[in-house]
Amino acid sequence: MTAKRLNLALQGGGSHGAFTWGVLDALLADGDIEIAGISGTSAGAMNGAAVAHGMATGGRKGGAEAARAALEALWKRVSDLVAYAPVPASAYDTWFGNFSLLPGMPKINFLSQFAHAFSPYNFNPSGLNPLRGITEDLFDFDAIRRCRHLKLHVAATNVFTGKVRIFGCKEMSPDVLAASACLPQFFQAVTIEDEPYWDGGYMGNPALFPLYDDESCRDILLVQVNPAERREVPKTREEIDNRVDEIAFSGALLRELRAVEFVQRLMDSGTLNPGEGYSRLRLHRVGGDELTNFGAASKVRTDWGFLTELRDLGRTSAENWLSANRDAIGERDTLDLRAMFG
Repeated sequence: MTAKRLNLALQGGGSHGAFTWGVLDALLADGDIEIAGISGTSAGAMNGAAVAHGMATGGRKGGAEAARAALEALWKRVSDLVAYAPVPASAYDTWFGNFSLLPGMPKINFLSQFAHAFSPYNFNPSGLNPLRGITEDLFDFDAIRRCRHLKLHVAATNVFTGKVRIFGCKEMSPDVLAASACLPQFFQAVTIEDEPYWDGGYMGNPALFPLYDDESCRDILLVQVNPAERREVPKTREEIDNRVDEIAFSGALLRELRAVEFVQRLMDSGTLNPGEGYSRLRLHRVGGDELTNFGAASKVRTDWGFLTELRDLGRTSAENWLSANRDAIGERDTLDLRAMFG
C-alpha cells in the first residue's frame, strides 16, 4: 500500500504546542502516513525539529519511532523549563507574596506586568535562552542539516525589516530554533548572520508558502493550537491581552489562507489555468477549537501532567481526523476555505 503523503504546518503557542506533539505522535504511529515536509513556528518549529532529528537519525525504517522518542524527550525537558526562567520563580514568590498559578510558577498576570515594566536587556543581561540549551542537548543538528527524508522550514521575524525569514534544513541550528520562539518581552533578540530575530509568529504562524513548491505533495495539514474563533467578548485584562495576541499571531496565517482560497476560486472558474504554473493545494486542519477552553495562563504551564493531557488531546484529535478523512488525502480538501471566508 502506498503511504499517504502530507506536508505539515505547525503553529506556535507556548506549552499548547504539546497538543501538536500528540498530533505528530498519532501521525508517526499510523504507519500509513508519510511526512514530506514541515513548516513550523515557535513551539511548532521545536516539534518539527524533533521529527526531523528522529527521521535523520533513525532512517526510513526506524525514523518514525525515533521521532516519537525525540518529541517525548523534548517535552520532558520543557516540563522542567521553569527552573531555567530568566527571573527565578523564587524571586516572584518574594516580590508578590507567594501568589502562584502552580508550584514553582508565577501567576500569568505577574508575568505580564513584569514584561511590561522591564526589558530582557535589563533583567536578563546575559541573554539566557533555555530553549537553545535544550535543543543543543537533544538534537543532532548535523544530521538534521543532512536530512533527506523530509524538508524542514522554520520561520523567524527579522527585527530590522519586519519580514519573515524561512530557514531551511541546511541552515538549522539551536540559534534558529531559539529565534523562532523568541518572545521579545522575555528574551533578547537572537542574532543570526548579524541580523536580529524575534518569534516567527509575528509574520507566519505558521508560514504556509514554504510548502507551496513541493509538487510531489499537494496536501497541507495545518495543526492549529490557537482557537480559530472565540464567541465571547474578553473583559478582564488577561482575557483582552490573550485575545489580542491570538489575533495578532493569526493574522499572517489568515491572509495566506485567504490568498489560497482566492487562487482556488480563480482556478475553479477557469480564470487561471493549472497548466500555466498553478496547481491546486489541498488544505486540511486539525485542532483550534479543541483548545478554546484553555486560556492564556495555560500557555506557560509546564507541569508534566498538563503537557501529557494536551498530548493525549492532540493524539485523539489526529486519530479522529484520520478516521474521517484518510481517503481525502491526495484527493480533495477537508478544510472549507470558501465557507471560512465566504
